Amino acid sequence: VQLQAFGGGLVQPGGSLRLSCAASESIFSFGVMGWYREAPGKQRELVALKTNRGIIKYADSVKGRFTISSDNAQNTVYLQMNGLKPEDTAVYYCNVNRGRTQYWGQGTLVTVSS
Repeated sequence: VQLQAFGGGLVQPGGSLRLSCAASESIFSFGVMGWYREAPGKQRELVALKTNRGIIKYADSVKGRFTISSDNAQNTVYLQMNGLKPEDTAVYYCNVNRGRTQYWGQGTLVTVSS
C-alpha cells in the first residue's frame, strides 16, 4: 500500500488547510485511517482517526477545529483544519491499518505563522 499525502504549507494563525492522503488501494480494505503529526522535538501524536465502522476520534487539542473524512471513490482520506494555531505546526502523516499491518505516508509539513 502506498500513501501520498499532500496539502501542507504555510498559513497564518486562524487560517485553514485541507490535507489529502491518496491510497494506492481501495480504502474499504482499511480498518482504521488516521492522521498523525510530529512537531519539532516532540513525539508523533494522533490527530484524528476514523474506522470502517464509522467511529471517529480526535485529539483534544484539535476537537472542534479539525475534521477527518474520506472519499471511497477517490481512495482518499482528508483532514480539514480550521482555526489553525502556531502549535499546530508539524509534519502531518497519514496512516492506515489493515489487520495488524500499518502503512504510513511520507508526511506533509504544516507551518502556522504570521
